[in-house]
Amino acid sequence: MFLSLPTLTVLIPLVSLPGLLHSSSVEENFPQGCTSTTSLCFYSLLLPITIPIYVFFHLWAWMGIKLFRHN
Repeated sequence: MFLSLPTLTVLIPLVSLPGLLHSSSVEENFPQGCTSTTSLCFYSLLLPITIPIYVFFHLWAWMGIKLFRHN
């Protein structure tokens, strides 16, 4: 089963939000303790930021290819 891009752009933040809330409730020093790449907290903050940026630049590159091909 392959999920479409609009479904993934909605589904990934909704799935990563419980991870972020879990990390904030489990970690004692939540904002300061997220600097180590070995902690789950670091990735729960990184994932909601990375996915929309990836989608934006992927669509930007696709639009560039479309505009270049038609001009």
